[in-house]
Amino acid sequence: MKRVIIFRNGSGVDGKVVLVTHSLDDLLAAASQKLAIRAAHLYTPQGGLIDDIRLIRDDDILYVSEGEDFQLPVQPSPGVRPPGHVGARMTPLCIGTPPSACSGASPTNDWVTLNVGGQIFTTTRATLVTKEPNSMLAKMFSCEDSSLLPSNRDAHGAYLIDRSYTYFEPLLNFLRNGTLILDPCINPEGVLEEARFFGIESAVPVLEALITSREETQELEPLTRQQVVDALITTHHKDELRFQGINLRGADLSKLDLRNINFKFADLSRCNLAGANMNGCCLERANLCGANLEGAQLLNVKLLCANLESANLRACNFEDPAGTRSNCEGVNLRGAVLEGSMLAGVNLRVATLKNANLKNCDLRAAVLAGADLENCDLSGSDLQEANLRGANLKDAAFELMLTPLHMSQTMTCDL
Repeated sequence: MKRVIIFRNGSGVDGKVVLVTHSLDDLLAAASQKLAIRAAHLYTPQGGLIDDIRLIRDDDILYVSEGEDFQLPVQPSPGVRPPGHVGARMTPLCIGTPPSACSGASPTNDWVTLNVGGQIFTTTRATLVTKEPNSMLAKMFSCEDSSLLPSNRDAHGAYLIDRSYTYFEPLLNFLRNGTLILDPCINPEGVLEEARFFGIESAVPVLEALITSREETQELEPLTRQQVVDALITTHHKDELRFQGINLRGADLSKLDLRNINFKFADLSRCNLAGANMNGCCLERANLCGANLEGAQLLNVKLLCANLESANLRACNFEDPAGTRSNCEGVNLRGAVLEGSMLAGVNLRVATLKNANLKNCDLRAAVLAGADLENCDLSGSDLQEANLRGANLKDAAFELMLTPLHMSQTMTCDL
């Protein structure tokens, strides 16, 4: 059941609390008895005539007249003679606010206690009103319009506001000092929603910029091993897993089963892929600069124009017993280490292998036509039936080769 506080029309003292029952007539009868007058009309603090019981809220302040028009409520000024005494000065009464807030006292000294989502906040009225005068909080707690003042209070008298205290606290601090500071664990999108709800407009562009900045940062941050493992676990082995253009820079993906994943344009620089199974992967134009692929399985991979400069591919296996050949055309292997790798039949046409270490590699029937093998170490490698036509073999080392090169293999080579 609702209750209201009633005053005589034009008065701000000697109020009475009455229960709101079933009808407006019952309320007028109760007001007549409490105030010892013949109550005829009820008015809001702004002078609005109440003609329907449903318009009354719990803890509303109402003014009762005997038929006369609404009169602005007044109360005695501090330090003067009692009300009703001849010559007493009268000042307008601000409804729903302590007298100090409207009687000349500094609003900075007027403290307000809020209960937001169960968390208690104590601040000054000036904090809520000054910085954002058009906000909902300013309208709630300003002296000019008390109609928006929260009607419900907790057991200790704090105004109840049913919102998230987690997101409200940064906004209250923003109203205090003009700077928006968020702890790392606080989602700025939640604070933005509260800023829009309370109408704290100056905080909105700051939060929007912060959210955009965080999204861009998250997009730039490389995926972790755990995130990749989660993706592998939740994807059916027959489905295509696409990491196209994804940032995996520096990630530890060693010994994972990464078969048939699309890494096209992905950033795998300085990534640890040692012992990983990458059979059937598409690494076209991917960046594997400085990556560690030692002992990786690379059957039927596509490395077209990929960047593996200074990468470690020691003891990698590119040779498919079924006869399918890996396509590494145009790949950049400058300064890479491929010592002991199985590269039989691999297409390395126009690849860059300058200063690469290809010791003891199996390069039988490999296509190295037009490749740059300048200063490349091919000592102990097997180049039987390999195609080196048009390749740059300047200062390349061929010591201890298992099979001597045939003239037809190196036709038009730059020696």
